[in-house]
Amino acid sequence: MIVSIIALVKDEIIIVKTSLIGSILSNLLLVMGMCFFFGGLRREEQFFNVTVATTAASLLALAIAAIIIPSAFNQFSIANDTADTADQKTHRTASISRATAIILFFVYACYLIFQLKTHSAIYMQKSKKAVVKPSKRKLPEGSVVKALAAAGGIGAGPGRTNPESSNLQTTDELLQTNAYELQRMAEDEEDDEPNLHIGVAVGLLAGCTVVIALCAEFMVDAISAITDGGSVSAEFVGLILLPIVGNAAEHATAVTVAVKDKMDLAIGVAVGSSMQVALLIIPLTVVLGWGLGKDTMDLSFDGFQVAVLFVSVLLVNYLISDGKSSKHFLNVFFSLRT
Repeated sequence: MIVSIIALVKDEIIIVKTSLIGSILSNLLLVMGMCFFFGGLRREEQFFNVTVATTAASLLALAIAAIIIPSAFNQFSIANDTADTADQKTHRTASISRATAIILFFVYACYLIFQLKTHSAIYMQKSKKAVVKPSKRKLPEGSVVKALAAAGGIGAGPGRTNPESSNLQTTDELLQTNAYELQRMAEDEEDDEPNLHIGVAVGLLAGCTVVIALCAEFMVDAISAITDGGSVSAEFVGLILLPIVGNAAEHATAVTVAVKDKMDLAIGVAVGSSMQVALLIIPLTVVLGWGLGKDTMDLSFDGFQVAVLFVSVLLVNYLISDGKSSKHFLNVFFSLRT
């Protein structure tokens, strides 16, 4: 958002549009593909909240449809060669885009109410955990502790029996050979405690935002120096380089939590962030362009980029429809290759 606002003020409309489309594509294809791949290296499949994932994907599809309509109008509507009719066409496209942006703002506000108030219980549900395959080069985690617990349970003294030779259930930790797994699973299910006071967190976020704004200022100024030589196009910078660099920390976080089998958070980063860009940041840039008098800042994007975006949304809806990410390497390879 910061990069888009600064580029918009400097009249870098191509950079703004391509960076927004590139951010969505990067989250949907690169990030989610890497989450499925690295998270499934030692697991047959991973599970996530299908209701949350499909809700975000459906809203993303709605936002992409809202982008397709102004793009199709600008691409296929007939205009004469005179300058007046071309300006009128641009003005009509801008008017459609601004009305659509306001509707997208309203949809995003309804989504926030749905997530934070009316259906917050759905978003608090924890998904099923997947079984991790043990590594072939080392002992399974907790094997020594389990052996000691089993030995202590067998010879712990009078009154104790071996649970493996009895059909009775016991709650004695000395007799439970799987006590280590039970303790580890209980620790994983515990909620994370906050490490920062809310005031410190808000102050840290504000300070980081100021620093990022300064870095973005210099980065946008340096784009023209890169593209003026002709070896790198502005579309490539906005569509490929800026999304990867700007979302590097977000990408690393998604892959890290996917490896830890926290797929709800990983899907939230991949699909939820894309939905947020489509429903919030893109309409915000259109409204800001409206205020700055820039009619070219509309929802009319390049036809090829919109087509790739549409196919990507269809692919994501197909992959997350069952609420689990299996090791379908063909699907992952296709998403990364796309």
